Amino acid sequence: MIGASRHLSLPRRGEGSYRVILLALAGLLFAGAAQAHNIAGPDAAFVAATRGADPIPFLYLGAKHMVTGYDHLLFLVGVIFFLFRLRQIALYVSLFSLGHSTTLLAGVLLGWRVDPFLVDAVIGLSVAYKAFDNLAGFRTVFGVQPNPRAAVAIFGLVHGLGLATKLQALDLHPEGLAANLVAFNVGVEVGQFLALALILGAMTLWRRTAIFGRTATAANIALMLAGFVLAGQQLAGYFLGGAIA
Repeated sequence: MIGASRHLSLPRRGEGSYRVILLALAGLLFAGAAQAHNIAGPDAAFVAATRGADPIPFLYLGAKHMVTGYDHLLFLVGVIFFLFRLRQIALYVSLFSLGHSTTLLAGVLLGWRVDPFLVDAVIGLSVAYKAFDNLAGFRTVFGVQPNPRAAVAIFGLVHGLGLATKLQALDLHPEGLAANLVAFNVGVEVGQFLALALILGAMTLWRRTAIFGRTATAANIALMLAGFVLAGQQLAGYFLGGAIA
């Protein structure tokens, strides 16, 4: 184990069960990739029309956004994939939360303007990065092992900036903005906790099965591919002027 990650080797010939994991993750990705990060429809109309502090709806929207944010959840899957102790999980999730809370609040309140396609492309690459790290890619290919805690904290900053760009696109009214943003951020944390509890429960059951050792590598390969697909979609949107976003 390096840092907090146990590294993997490629599946041996004849171990076909990894295809099930690959297809499952691919299905999850393509079912929700178009919705990842978006605040649209009635939710967007409500946020844009709000005047003054209205924390409860914003808390709900923050939780909903995180629970349906496939890019965030795929990254968290990669982060906790080989974390077996609750203390480790709490540490890494706290680093991620600190990062995305910082840039979510600062990005909106200070008016940081970055291209949302490029930010979301980096978020997709963060998923691929973590899966590649779980596969011992950095040590095997480059002979180095990046600090996993620093990586999670840095990518947390990027994920928070992605959240900020989506809120900025709604042209928020300044009256009550700070209180609503704090409520939204608290909602994001609540949603993250709920989603993480379900993911961790499912992974704990998976780890207890006989197929975990045969499928864990393939799952990380699928996770890495999903990250590249997410990044590719966003880069295509950037270069095509949002035509496929």
